[in-house]
Amino acid sequence: MMKKTAIVVGATGLVGQSVVEHLVNAAHIEKVISITRSPVAYSSANVVNHVVNFERLAAYSAAFKGDILFSCLGTTLKQAGSLAAQRKVDIDYQFEAAKLALNNGVSHYLLVSSSGANEKSHSPYLKMKGELEVKIGALGFNRISIFQPSLLLGERRHFRLGEKIAAYILPVICSISFLRRYRPITGNEVAKKMVLVSQEAGKRLETFKLDEVFVK
Repeated sequence: MMKKTAIVVGATGLVGQSVVEHLVNAAHIEKVISITRSPVAYSSANVVNHVVNFERLAAYSAAFKGDILFSCLGTTLKQAGSLAAQRKVDIDYQFEAAKLALNNGVSHYLLVSSSGANEKSHSPYLKMKGELEVKIGALGFNRISIFQPSLLLGERRHFRLGEKIAAYILPVICSISFLRRYRPITGNEVAKKMVLVSQEAGKRLETFKLDEVFVK
């Protein structure tokens, strides 16, 4: 089996960090390129870190040469400061990265989206996620895999009070059988599923709902 080069955008985030860790030990991966805003040191020689200015991504086109792209970038309204700034991160940066990767021969694109993503949603967050899914689906990748987890659990770099509260409440609520499909999931579980999907054959366009993201 010919080993591949994987690119990870959002490599310091909750899911992206775990994706890099799983890729390092994946049998089908030879090299991992982590795309970040600030320098990151890795213990594995198989990981190469490229620091980029997301406002000028086109200038870093060479960093997006590989076989598989994992897009794990995302922010919150509070962190971004405004809805327009959040849209830049959640849509514009990721779409620009996808186009650069496609132009450089990347064939498989994997995206962390959100449960309930819909470009017609009244929720700005879910609308953004849905809009990005539509824009990515129109690109010419050989394969696109979209993951729609619910609340992501795990240690983040930035404290999120709402998520901490929900992390305690939702598991109890979702113990009820018909609400189980809304239960929280860890960033590591999402990352593990993404890496598994990247090494298996699949359809041209696949969307993995919450229950399909949990690793059996």
